[in-house]
Amino acid sequence: MSRIDNRLLHLFIICAVIFTFLPGCEESPISRADLDKAEKITGLKFTDSEKDTMLFDLIDNLESYAAIREVPIPNSEFPSLLFNPVPIGMTFETEIREPVYSPTGRVVLPKDFEELAFYSVRELGELIRTRKITSTELTAMYLDRLKRYGPKLECVITLTEELALVQAERVDREIAAGNYRGPLHGIPYGAKDLLSVKGYKTTWGAMPYKGQAIDENAAVIRKLEEAGAVLVAKLTLGALAWGDVWYGGTTKNPWDLEQGSSGSSAGSASATAAGLVAFSIGTETWGSIVSPSTRCGTTGLRPTYGRVSRTGAMALSWSMDKIGPICRTVEDCAIVFDAIRGPDGIDETLIDLPFNYDHRIDLREVKIGYTKKLFEEDYSFNKTDSVTLDVLRRMGADLIPIKLPDYPVEALAFILSAEAAAAFDELTRSGEDDLMVRQVRHAWPNVFRGARFIPAVEYIQANRVRHQIIQDMAKFDVDVYVAPSFSGNNLLLTNLTGHPCVVLPNGFDEDGHPVSISFTGKLYGEAVLLAVARAYQEITHFHVKHPPLFLPGKEEEQETVDDREGLTPNIRGDSLDTLSD
Repeated sequence: MSRIDNRLLHLFIICAVIFTFLPGCEESPISRADLDKAEKITGLKFTDSEKDTMLFDLIDNLESYAAIREVPIPNSEFPSLLFNPVPIGMTFETEIREPVYSPTGRVVLPKDFEELAFYSVRELGELIRTRKITSTELTAMYLDRLKRYGPKLECVITLTEELALVQAERVDREIAAGNYRGPLHGIPYGAKDLLSVKGYKTTWGAMPYKGQAIDENAAVIRKLEEAGAVLVAKLTLGALAWGDVWYGGTTKNPWDLEQGSSGSSAGSASATAAGLVAFSIGTETWGSIVSPSTRCGTTGLRPTYGRVSRTGAMALSWSMDKIGPICRTVEDCAIVFDAIRGPDGIDETLIDLPFNYDHRIDLREVKIGYTKKLFEEDYSFNKTDSVTLDVLRRMGADLIPIKLPDYPVEALAFILSAEAAAAFDELTRSGEDDLMVRQVRHAWPNVFRGARFIPAVEYIQANRVRHQIIQDMAKFDVDVYVAPSFSGNNLLLTNLTGHPCVVLPNGFDEDGHPVSISFTGKLYGEAVLLAVARAYQEITHFHVKHPPLFLPGKEEEQETVDDREGLTPNIRGDSLDTLSD
């Protein structure tokens, strides 16, 4: 097209725009002045001619948006574009072997029945299997503790007492008849209240959904029921899965009632740490298992993206949401994970792969990396984390220094914002986001609104960078690597790539609050990851310390933390001097 033709086209467009604003004509919903301002949001600069050409397309887009908004889209509806975390050329283990858990040994009933509140799932399961206790007795004890301590911790949204007692009685009949399903049979647990349960509210922790009931059991709830677990409570979450503030208050850290439990799996971590449930189910999109587990001193597993079905769970970010257990031990996490993993016929992101867990692992035969640069930085828990590395070396691990891929990872965080805004599009448009308790800059209502201005092109570009990071992460020649839980960008990076993580306590700070260390595994490599993390946990004994305020009959006797001054691990069994033999 000639220069003269371009000028004629430009003149035609200008005339058309002017004609639109003539008296009697319908006012245009978008003007050139709007474009002049809007281009600043994109960080791009367009010529006047380019803006004039775009104008009518943008007006047409508004009509498309309006048409789409007429279509009801429930929160549970997946987008047609599905995230795939599998790097090019990755192969999978296909041989299926039964998980090999550590022997429980002889489990003794305590004099005070309530001390069972802090037993591990493995220990409780053995007592139920051998019929030294019944599920009904155990369920009644946990329900009593939930009623007694739940209000103090603000960690319970709904007690599922009627359901729990029915399930427990059924368990007792089955076991009496010789039908034992496995280590979760009869074990009481709590679920984050973004998982739907028939007959009970599913509030998502947010005022606009306070009375919401979803008439289905989430896939995770169904799988746990099939394993024989007993649901005793729906636990708090920060509203719509951010933080520890929900419509009923702030969930508390059992180690320090002046402190929130962090989030968003706030109630799951708090209730587990305080001995109100034997284990719980949480979710993570960007730290929501790692953060409250750190604050409350629990052990959490964030599985690989696509390992656990999200059917019946509140959607926040379709490409980042993951569901996992929060427990008192690593091996408890392995048991729960084995029960909830695998396809459900609905969630299309799931991959059916074996889970060949074996506690009999030799750290000298596993390639274990560590993020050397992050451990060398000056951060709050550097001393405690350095001791963790020393413990691993003395256990026989040959720690291999690794460097995380060098990308502007924080710049990709708006992927979550864009998807979350889409998940709660109707909430924003209805104005009911004003009902949310938190109305500050770093809260969902503001993020949802701001995300409306994220260009679709930039969202796609961010995901292309994400794909590059996935390929680079696959180049690491390690089975597991250790990283500080919060230093650097490892937490966001691995949530974007979908890698599994185990977070567990590795000491206490100077105020007696638990601190943690994180182990990251290969994609779908939960078996080795959990075995390595368990080996470390069994040498230290931070996981067997519990919040003194919630120990039965010992509230006045216990100090917050023992052996706090040195911030070094106390070793159980063999001394470290013998571990390298």
